[in-house]
Amino acid sequence: MSQFNGDLLGLVAGVDEVGRGPLAGPVVAAAVILDPANPIAGLADSKKLTEKRREALFPLIQERALAWCIARASEAEIDRLNILHASLLAMRRAVLGLSQQPDRVLVDGNRCPDLPYPSEAIVKGDSKVEAISAASILAKVVRDNEMVAFEETYPGYGFARHKGYPTAQHMQALKTLGVTPIHRRSFAPVKNLLSEPE
Repeated sequence: MSQFNGDLLGLVAGVDEVGRGPLAGPVVAAAVILDPANPIAGLADSKKLTEKRREALFPLIQERALAWCIARASEAEIDRLNILHASLLAMRRAVLGLSQQPDRVLVDGNRCPDLPYPSEAIVKGDSKVEAISAASILAKVVRDNEMVAFEETYPGYGFARHKGYPTAQHMQALKTLGVTPIHRRSFAPVKNLLSEPE
């Protein structure tokens, strides 16, 4: 994996988001500027790491990175803007929230948010660029923990297990228990339920 760091590029911020597919909860983004002098072993795409490994890397990234920021776009913003633009908004907030200004921004995927820095979108960047891997880990740990906490607020939906994704259990709970305030009303399964006659 390339660090995409070095004197030529200056400070590189890696950016990723988590939570585009779920029916509930926010989309969470993170931006990370790694310190080339303080490397972190084991960085990889967060989806390929175990929960235990992500949880172990989370504080290491926060301790060793030159700068990091976690931001989100709410369910209401997702419904208002659509999921793509809400994801870009969350990523923009994460980059603008960094305590140091990057010289360049590398974003996972094929679209870059509107930023005041040179930026490049890298498909599968979370498995190619360490700073993006670090960002994906921060975003996933934070979002997963938030969804686990929603289990207590909204019991019976199974948020701790499926994290808001449209599993069979989640779909059944939606039909039985109804739509919660954290559900995305613009997403078809939720929208269809809300439009059904009582």
